Amino acid sequence: MRHWILPEHIEDLLPREAAKLELLRRRILDLFSVHGYELVIPPLLEHIESLLTGTGYDLDLRTFKLVDQLSGRMLGVRADITPQVARIDAHLLNRQGISRLCYTGSVLHTQPSGLGRTREPIQIGAEIYGHQGVESDIEIQTLMVHALEGAGVGDLHLDLGHVAIFRALAQAARLEREREIELFQALQSKDVPQIRDLLANVEQKLKDAFLRLPALYGDASVLKIARQQLPALPEVHGALAQLEQLCVALSPVVPEVRVDLAELRGYHYHSGVVFAAYTAGYPNALALGGRYDQVGVAFGRARAATGFSMDLREIASVSPLAAERRAVLAPYRPGDAALAAFIEQARGRGETVVTDLPGHEQHRDELACDRQFVLRNGQWSIENK
Repeated sequence: MRHWILPEHIEDLLPREAAKLELLRRRILDLFSVHGYELVIPPLLEHIESLLTGTGYDLDLRTFKLVDQLSGRMLGVRADITPQVARIDAHLLNRQGISRLCYTGSVLHTQPSGLGRTREPIQIGAEIYGHQGVESDIEIQTLMVHALEGAGVGDLHLDLGHVAIFRALAQAARLEREREIELFQALQSKDVPQIRDLLANVEQKLKDAFLRLPALYGDASVLKIARQQLPALPEVHGALAQLEQLCVALSPVVPEVRVDLAELRGYHYHSGVVFAAYTAGYPNALALGGRYDQVGVAFGRARAATGFSMDLREIASVSPLAAERRAVLAPYRPGDAALAAFIEQARGRGETVVTDLPGHEQHRDELACDRQFVLRNGQWSIENK
């Protein structure tokens, strides 16, 4: 076996790709910072119970597990940073008001989430804790759009859904847990025949409502149709009102806002609005998020929350930005105090200076320097090569 071959769906980032990803990381984190989001850095490993609590419930099969050689307890390699940030907010910061937190780091998945996708996404995201109103949903989704635009991604559209609609219908239909899960999966694939089969014994009014959900997709006018076609349950009308507010508020922010009432991603832990950002010509969502108001309960304190995350690797694959490398080649002259001082001055201004170590003159092009140090009349200067 060749020892340098990596596992499937795991890959290195070479200098050009790594530089681009670092450029995007810095841009996005700087954007978060000027909007008041504080950076936290959770550990790569945690006790498995903590990682799979609350928002992590759906991550069980995607989480690598191992035994801690110190304690004998089961550990997990994080598959999502969001549950860790929720734990930090609820259990460590213990603030009573609103917290705005952001994060970035590698996560690891047992299986890729789709064709051609990596098992080691580099996740970056932001969360608001402690606010239940639609105002924080608007803020976090606006921030997500600005983050993508700052990464050079244009022609965006936003898909909105609301898990409370399906949840209210399922409760009214008194579905058993197993049937509810099967129905949820059928709705995600918009499998109308399967939906009809699963609702064979359900009251006709509710059956019709479930069957209409996959077709309730489009611009904000879908919400008016939904009010007419769905049962007049308080939870349903409350969810539609929230979606209407979001459509109005986000229309000036993003070119296109769509509503999808069959979108139930994260159904097991989301409690309200769910959303995803897409760009034209790319099939996958570039950013995903939603509201999960009960996340803190698992950590001993109920805490409203809304947030989003995205994979920097995926953002880099669609971003037209490039990290331009400009470097200066400096000769190798040990003991030349004037040269050493000039190099330090250049580096202090942010210049990349590469010393031309002896014996490799024939490989200088690999250093990718576009300028060089030149000594003229006893003075060092920087000139184009």
